[in-house]
Amino acid sequence: MERNMSPDKTPMPVQDPAVRSRNFGEVALGYTYEMAVSEAKRCLNCRHKPCVAGCPVGVDIPAFIGKIAQDDMEGAYLSLLADNALPAICGRVCPQESQCEGVCVRGIKGESVAIGRLERYAADWHRRHTCDIPPRPAPNGCRVAVVGSGPGGLTAAGELAKMGYQVTVYEALHLPGGVLAYGIPEFRLPKHIVQSEIDALRDMGVAIETNVVIGRTLTIDDLFDMGFEAVFAGTGAGLPSFMGVPGESLKGVYSANEYLTRINLMKAYQKNSATPVMMGGRVAVVGGGNVAMDAARCAMRLGADEVSILYRRGMEELPARAEEVAHALEEGVRIVTLTSPICVHGNDRGWVTGIECTEMTLGESDASGRRRPIVKPDSAFTLPVDTVVVAIGTSPNPLLRATTPGLHCDERGRIITDENGMTSRAGVFAGGDAVTGAATVIQAMGAGKQAARAMDRYIRAKRGETE
Repeated sequence: MERNMSPDKTPMPVQDPAVRSRNFGEVALGYTYEMAVSEAKRCLNCRHKPCVAGCPVGVDIPAFIGKIAQDDMEGAYLSLLADNALPAICGRVCPQESQCEGVCVRGIKGESVAIGRLERYAADWHRRHTCDIPPRPAPNGCRVAVVGSGPGGLTAAGELAKMGYQVTVYEALHLPGGVLAYGIPEFRLPKHIVQSEIDALRDMGVAIETNVVIGRTLTIDDLFDMGFEAVFAGTGAGLPSFMGVPGESLKGVYSANEYLTRINLMKAYQKNSATPVMMGGRVAVVGGGNVAMDAARCAMRLGADEVSILYRRGMEELPARAEEVAHALEEGVRIVTLTSPICVHGNDRGWVTGIECTEMTLGESDASGRRRPIVKPDSAFTLPVDTVVVAIGTSPNPLLRATTPGLHCDERGRIITDENGMTSRAGVFAGGDAVTGAATVIQAMGAGKQAARAMDRYIRAKRGETE
């Protein structure tokens, strides 16, 4: 096979910024067949495969890319699926630039292979061309429960189903998917893609029950009483953090969780929505991560006249993915760096009218490795706005730990586990944001995969079986 030695990635076709900034259609349009094959031929199939070590779920990346280069698209998908239960999702939202692509050998003297784009291509090809439902694994007679249908929970469910376990997933909301459904906008991750991946798990025999709040509807102890032999808690980090400044309770101030959930899950932008959000006007988004970018870009699509992201450090410290930052800027979002809010102003009817900020400078590095922001004296100014969205982080919901005796958590409410995901409660495992705090989709998936294998070992040992 002739290699493609171009130093540059095959560009991803995208919607025109002026058009996409006012619609919720997917921004990235995906590779054509010719693009995918050409890009796949840039892979050198390195002997040491550093990209595999850089993948939290251990996908054999050269193997699936090699299949694409050989025009075996279904083989590429099956190769992916062996290690990754959600390839169409990961191909869209995984931060490949800091993981598999970040250690790609082709990146030494040019751009890395576009691993994520090829992953998306293989998964999308399968969805468009294949209708066959694979045979279900032979049942092993054991029942396990998964709490939460986010990326960690879905991955754990898929891995356990492959081993023959009867898996039931409990989801608190009315639709499964967790952060994939309520947190990530349609223009980055279309919801029919999420549904398709979930349907594939159902085809494997995974049962999903929605509108079940573990800690209210049922408890962890109830699950064991119902005959489940082990439980995985993938409850995420859905408790929003706020700024703690005056005026934060004014009408027109949202947490990013609420703002994005109303838009993504409740379709608040539709006419006569039961859960409307402020549309149009001037919007300030506080924060600098991917969630802040998502909120700002949603605000543009809701018809905002002006959207400003307020971030207390500089552009170099901005934690959001470079691609998301570039797309936001192309769409007209303004990023105001070295700026920190100190007060939200409102009118006599309780509605937001402005956000007062102070300028910052950067000092020495703090515990995070980033330079510490320091208030610049006498630098306060007020930005006139109608809506404020706070996107400065989340923490785990305290409900699970409050209703599960013996479940140990740290001072920030994160569930404490060992290296395999086992908690202080026998038979209870956990992973993802509930353990680490807010992180990436693929990190949660890696934790779910690791915990599933540990659950299998635990149940086998309990039953006196050997692997």
